[in-house]
Amino acid sequence: MFVVNVEVYLRRGDRCLLIRRGEGMSNAAGLLAGVGGKAEPDSVNRDDILEETARREVAEEVGVDLTGVPLSYVESVFFPADDGVPVINVVFTGELPPGAEPRAASPDEVAEVLWLGPDEAANHPKCPAWTARSLLKVFETHIDG
Repeated sequence: MFVVNVEVYLRRGDRCLLIRRGEGMSNAAGLLAGVGGKAEPDSVNRDDILEETARREVAEEVGVDLTGVPLSYVESVFFPADDGVPVINVVFTGELPPGAEPRAASPDEVAEVLWLGPDEAANHPKCPAWTARSLLKVFETHIDG
């Protein structure tokens, strides 16, 4: 058995929204990541469960409504979580809606919101290699896509 996780990197110009995960999180506590979370088996729309999960998690964690915002697939990776549970992580990107102001809407999960470009993120002391790699791919996808 494994967990399906969805992660979203919202773009604004040459930067992306990253969160610093809450210190009490069971995986990657205190580290930078995209906004995201687990796909739930009781999702309303099972045909687009990954996109639905992305939109739900962004609304819950940073208070941004992504209704109507196109999401682009970036990558998918497999890793064992800190507790050993296998995870398939699916990464999406999209533009921050005009007028939206992300905030730490779920303080237990989100300790801080930051806007960073790929180089800034790679040099941040709380940015793990996998987040830096995904962020680079986000901008490659955005430029190439």
